Amino acid sequence: MHPEIVKISRIPLKANIIFLTPAPANLPKDFFSKDELTYISHQYKKEKQEFFSFNRLDHWLFIQVIKEEDDPHKGNENLRKSGDKLGSLLNESKQRQIILYDTSNLTRETLAFTEGLVLGQYQFLKYKGKKEKENTLKSIQVFSGKIKNSEIRELTAVTEAVFRCRTLINEPNSFLTATTFAREVEKMAKACGARVEVLNKSKIEALQMGGLLAVNKGSEVPPTFTIMEWKPKRLVNNKLFVFVGKGVVFDSGGINLKPGDSMSTMKEDMSGAAAVASAIYAIATAGLPVHVIGLMPATDNRPGPKAIVPGDIIHMQNGMTVEVLNTDAEGRLILADALNHATKYHPSLVIDLATLTGSAIRAVGRYGIVAMQMKAAKELELLKESGWETYERLIELPSWEEYSDGLKSDLADMKNIGPAEAGAITAGKFLERFTGYPYIHLDIAGPAFLEKRDSYRGQGGTGVGVRLLFDFIRKVAFGKTT
Repeated sequence: MHPEIVKISRIPLKANIIFLTPAPANLPKDFFSKDELTYISHQYKKEKQEFFSFNRLDHWLFIQVIKEEDDPHKGNENLRKSGDKLGSLLNESKQRQIILYDTSNLTRETLAFTEGLVLGQYQFLKYKGKKEKENTLKSIQVFSGKIKNSEIRELTAVTEAVFRCRTLINEPNSFLTATTFAREVEKMAKACGARVEVLNKSKIEALQMGGLLAVNKGSEVPPTFTIMEWKPKRLVNNKLFVFVGKGVVFDSGGINLKPGDSMSTMKEDMSGAAAVASAIYAIATAGLPVHVIGLMPATDNRPGPKAIVPGDIIHMQNGMTVEVLNTDAEGRLILADALNHATKYHPSLVIDLATLTGSAIRAVGRYGIVAMQMKAAKELELLKESGWETYERLIELPSWEEYSDGLKSDLADMKNIGPAEAGAITAGKFLERFTGYPYIHLDIAGPAFLEKRDSYRGQGGTGVGVRLLFDFIRKVAFGKTT
């Protein structure tokens, strides 16, 4: 359950409080004895201690000293992690409420701490028994002379969206089929006031989306193509942004079956589509005055009797033919149709998100997102800024034309996979062939799903991309463009 976040104007007696301060000297004196203040000052100066806790029996007082960092982005990330640690302490002692006291009007730092505290509370207990330990923290109250209610609303919108995204990713394929995914997006759209349209298989066939239909041939569940749109009455400009998300709800590899246990987490292969839907949910909930459309092709990839096989040639929506050499390179096939479909909207920028290649993981591990751009250098620089601010960092790879050579086919216009080297780049070059507008490709294969808990990112689906896209659109909405 997502904790409630509210701003308060007074502090009640005997409440759980954490004091966020740049130095112990800034602490309000009424809450501590002289001996305690002396102890805090000594430990801070001599022992470099930055976190303190005081058990008052019927309530707790905590102190988090905000360490000044040369890099403010790193400082914010450390505070998110500190917020997550506090959340663990509160749940261990079965506390339901905490007040965050911003002692020095440090808006950015306080919001970062709050964000980490909230995001660390996520749990996926749907399939657990009643004895499973549920987090007790339900209320987070912010006491600050500078933080605005609008900032609290935005923080609530984006953290709720991350929760929704994580849940979609964590759902097993026994529940989340392509059709179920579309229904879940419809629920999200209804909740935030966005418009949604779901194209069924017959409409997909009418639109000749050959990539999506080809990947779906091995499945008993028909594909879907979900379109989610947020277009408020008041727009800051006439620019239209399109987000495209890969929605492979389970990837077995198809006929090129994945070996060993490498498909055990492949319910995560729709993380891109989940991020797109959830980001638009956050944008709409916060009421950002920017026109955004999300395109989410969805199917599973299975080795059924009618499944495509290596050597097959498929016809794409834009008329190009693709020789399939590996059925486990399926994500680019369904994305290609969506990217081509985006052309009809005459977008100013298209960004796709996809758990696309193992090559991206091998290149940058779990700590970054592989990015490529075509005709969108300025836009990517702005997105990189958002990457640093959310700590969903981007690593740009080249999109040199020579990388396209590995996709040449003797039988069709192109192959669906290139040589082993530079696999993340050749995947991006494949997708580029279906664009013509300013375009950014994000391969989120590394950070999208974690098998071990990583602070506020949790375990399982991380929701990576939601905060990134929201921050980017917020920059656009308030004129902070490059």
